[in-house]
Amino acid sequence: MTLTQLRYLVAIADAGLNITLAAERVHATQPGLSKQLKQLEDELGFQLFVRKGKSLDAVTQAGRQVLERARLILAEVGNIRAIAANLRNEAHGELRIATTHTQARFALPAAIAALNARYPQVSVHLLPVQDGEVLAQLEAGRADLAVISTAAGVPPPVGLALPAYRWHRVILMPQDHPLAARRQALQLADLARLPLVSYDSSLKPESSLRRAFELEGLAPQIAMTAGDADLIKTYVRAGLGVGVLAEMAVQAGDDDLVALPADHLLPECTTWVVLRRDVVPREYMLEFVARFAPHLDRRDVTRVLADAAPARWPAAPHWRERPVLPLPDAA
Repeated sequence: MTLTQLRYLVAIADAGLNITLAAERVHATQPGLSKQLKQLEDELGFQLFVRKGKSLDAVTQAGRQVLERARLILAEVGNIRAIAANLRNEAHGELRIATTHTQARFALPAAIAALNARYPQVSVHLLPVQDGEVLAQLEAGRADLAVISTAAGVPPPVGLALPAYRWHRVILMPQDHPLAARRQALQLADLARLPLVSYDSSLKPESSLRRAFELEGLAPQIAMTAGDADLIKTYVRAGLGVGVLAEMAVQAGDDDLVALPADHLLPECTTWVVLRRDVVPREYMLEFVARFAPHLDRRDVTRVLADAAPARWPAAPHWRERPVLPLPDAA
């Protein structure tokens, strides 16, 4: 039994039993991967997968037990390598970040650029997915950290959640919209009469947007949803409805639109950096956290990860109050 065989086994499971896809992910050939799988099964004396013809159909009961242990072994091997790399002050590697489009497009660029300036040999891989899929990427080991937002409390206990910043939503509309020139503050009753364009998560029953309307005895008219804030703005411009989106998604180039504050209408949100507690972080990962959430003491983060100690973090700054990290000159 080898680490390569265990790595191939996990890759097959994570690829939905698609050997071709698994081989691509581990940079192996399909025949080579199949051969290693057969050698592992021959050594163990039982099958790890149920076959249907030449395809894998399911994981056997014994295979599930082996998979669980294989993941633990590979995780500990990764931890040993991380410890060694940190002790050698290695400045190269990769950082995989699972997050949403809004965070990837509007919140992360400055921190990633600062990380690149400090660690130019670290490659960063963004995994933009739907809101409800971010933590699943972290749990499955496909990401080193996650950046996710919540409107109530901390994220599910997948790892160590570090508060990065707080933010509110805005109501976005074309300049010629009747509400754009309104002097009085918007009310939810005003929005309930209008078609809304917002994030995919607003379709969920537990959506904070829906809950806010329900508390007022109202129901939102969701005309369109998207996981991409730029798409929301595009369809607001196209006249499909009034947009409800994160304030950081409104940029200087959006001057053809009017953004009205919704601080008094919708609950405040918090963006979190989530780290796996069972993984030894590389120094560049901690550097990213320091850049993205500079109010957190790096030593406290390291201590809590090492000791699993209870964490009491300082209050996260609001998006409008955060220090602005300059982006490097593209020239």
